[in-house]
Amino acid sequence: MEEKLKAFERLLVIMDELREQCPWDKKQTIESIRHLTIEETFELSDAILKNDLQEIKKELGDILLHIVFYARIASETKAFDIKDVINALCDKLIFRHPHIYGDVKVSDENDVKKNWEQLKQKEKGGNKTVLSGVPNSMPALLKAYRIQEKARSVGFDWEEPQQVYAKVKEELDELDKEVSTQNTEAIENEFGDVLFALINYARFLNINPEDALEKTNKKFIKRFTYMEEKIKEQGKTMANSTLSEMDVFWNEAKKL
Repeated sequence: MEEKLKAFERLLVIMDELREQCPWDKKQTIESIRHLTIEETFELSDAILKNDLQEIKKELGDILLHIVFYARIASETKAFDIKDVINALCDKLIFRHPHIYGDVKVSDENDVKKNWEQLKQKEKGGNKTVLSGVPNSMPALLKAYRIQEKARSVGFDWEEPQQVYAKVKEELDELDKEVSTQNTEAIENEFGDVLFALINYARFLNINPEDALEKTNKKFIKRFTYMEEKIKEQGKTMANSTLSEMDVFWNEAKKL
C-alpha cells in the first residue's frame, strides 16, 4: 500500500510542476481538455477490445492524468481538489454497497444492480426520475442499453429471452410493412424500434451490444483491407473491379 501511495503522490507532484511551469499545461481549462478525455476513453476502449494489457495500462494512466488534471484546475479556485474527489467516491461506494458495509442481504449480482440504481435515487441531489441519470450526450446505442438497465432496476422488464426475441420479430414485421409504404419518417421510427429491441435481446443474452458491434466493425475492416490489398496486387483499384472479383477476395478473407 505504501508504494501505491508514493506513486500517487509522485503523480500529484508532477501535475503541480506541469501546471506551474509548462506553457501548454498552464493554459488548459476544464473545458479545453474535455475532448481529449473523450478521446482517451475511446483509446482505452480499443485496448480493452484488443485485450492488450500493456496498452490498457498505458491508457488507464492517461485517464488518471486527466482526473488529476481536472482536480488540480478546480483546486485553484477552491472549488474542490483531488482529496475531495476521492473522499466523495469512497462515500458513494460505501453508501451504494450496503450488502458489504451494512446489513442488506443480496443473492446475486442482479440484486446488487437493482440496489445500486435505487440508492442513486435516494442520494442527496440525485436524479429526480429513473431515467434522468442517463447522459443526453451518450451515443444512442449505449444510451438505449443504459435506459433498459435502469428500467429493469425498478422491475419494468421482460421475464424471458424468448419474449424479447418475439418482440424483435414483431418489430421487423412492422418495419417490413412501413418499407412498402415508402414513408421515410415511419420507416425511421420502425427501424429505431428494431434496434432498440435487438439491444434489449443482447442484454438478455448477457452481451454488450456496443462491444459486439465494434468487434464486427473491426472484422469488416480487416476483411475489406485484405480484399483491397489483393486487388492492388493485381494492378487494379476497387473502383474498376467488379463485385464478383471483390467477392473472391472477400471470401478468402473470411476463411482466413
